[in-house]
Amino acid sequence: MRFIAFACCLFAFFACKKENTNPVERIVNEDPSSYVEIASLNLGGVGAAEITTYDPTTKRLFAVNNGTSNKIDVINMADPANITVIHSISMVPYGGYVNSVDVNNGKLAAAIESVNKQEPGKIVVFNTSTYAEEKVIIVGALPDMVVFSPDGKFILCASEGEPSASYSADPEGSVSIISVADNYAATSLNFSAFTSQQAALTAKGLRISGLNKNFLNDIEPEYITVSSDSKTAWVTLQEANAIASINLVSKTITNIMPLGYKDFNQTAHAIDVSDRDNTIAFAPWKIFGIYMPDAIANLSYNGKTYLFTANEGDSREYTAFTDFKRLSSVTLDAAAFPNAAALKTDAQLGRLNILTTDGDIDNDGDYDAIYSMGGRSFSVWDASNGTLVFDSKNELDVKAKELSLYDDGRSDDKSVEPEAITIGKVGNQQIAFVGLERADAIAIYDVTNPTAPIFLKMIKTGDAPEGVLFIPASKSPIQQSLLVVSSENDGLVKIYKATKL
Repeated sequence: MRFIAFACCLFAFFACKKENTNPVERIVNEDPSSYVEIASLNLGGVGAAEITTYDPTTKRLFAVNNGTSNKIDVINMADPANITVIHSISMVPYGGYVNSVDVNNGKLAAAIESVNKQEPGKIVVFNTSTYAEEKVIIVGALPDMVVFSPDGKFILCASEGEPSASYSADPEGSVSIISVADNYAATSLNFSAFTSQQAALTAKGLRISGLNKNFLNDIEPEYITVSSDSKTAWVTLQEANAIASINLVSKTITNIMPLGYKDFNQTAHAIDVSDRDNTIAFAPWKIFGIYMPDAIANLSYNGKTYLFTANEGDSREYTAFTDFKRLSSVTLDAAAFPNAAALKTDAQLGRLNILTTDGDIDNDGDYDAIYSMGGRSFSVWDASNGTLVFDSKNELDVKAKELSLYDDGRSDDKSVEPEAITIGKVGNQQIAFVGLERADAIAIYDVTNPTAPIFLKMIKTGDAPEGVLFIPASKSPIQQSLLVVSSENDGLVKIYKATKL
């Protein structure tokens, strides 16, 4: 009997190795509402700390630093309470700013834009132990985000393709799928297969709203998440207000899911719209928010996959074209807004930044509806069809105010501005960490049931948190989960730890 039990265990061990999976990991019970700061490191001020990634083999944290010189700082994480920079990898030989990094199996991938942002960018792969360059891969213009698939077989890159200030050059947005085992061969995907669907997609909330209203140029991929089985990826199309699905097996874009609009004229969605009313007061207003998400994450639950988005909102602001104005400077339709004169005062909606490309429904030069940037929330969507299953409504604003973290100076422009989101397993719970760029904070939610997230805590961070990285206990140097937050306006990297139960 003992021999049979031993044989079964041996079989299970080798089966796990053959399938390249880990044996069942020991659960480390922690309190996800107890995260506190244990370390802080200043990498050099504005632009010096944006995105980080962690290599569990070398116990090194790699941080994007576009401060005085474009580089990746390498931080010793062996003792997370005492972190130090031990090396820097210069990005100067490769082009302009480095925008994103990710690690898998001893490889560090960096997304680097060209000095001329409208020209093709690069993904550069380095060895995490020696820092030696392993490969340079040409990708689309302005690669803004890079991520490995969980199985390490693919590197994916979202290239925004932003226009030049004069709009004399406006590259197509694209997504690159790089096959690691195939000598890093890259497949570049654009959205040409959906051009014929533009009218139908626009009716559902897709925005094609640049200077030239060009379908391929106005779609600007922002952020990518990959399914746990490494077969599907989803990318946010921020300015276009949509999410695209990508089949990694066939290397094709299979769907564009417009996200529609959020109705701020509901009590549960009440917001503060003025930075000049000398108070923080949330109220319903006859306004629609365009979700326009930045970061995205995914989680499977009961056989379904759900997508989590940080609904930051964004504008186009170039010399040749700007798509927003203060509401006080536009004409409102008299029938739709009979109280237009009062609404246009600073104490009401006058200070609100609105999108000028949306709202003139009958094309007569005045605005029949008001659209603002972002949802001031995070949302959960059904990955199969883009249906909204949860929105945090105005809870991020309310909690920030309760904790004296709400910046009333941003009430007229996206309020707390949710930008980053990541999900990690803490003990037996799935936890979402939402980065709030203008509240300088992280909101923590229990999302074990993705259709009903529960607020747990909000913690103070550095100025304008850009990167939120979760290190699970199984990969942590101290066998406890860690949260790493990097902030672009002050160059701080902060480490947070939860209490063990």
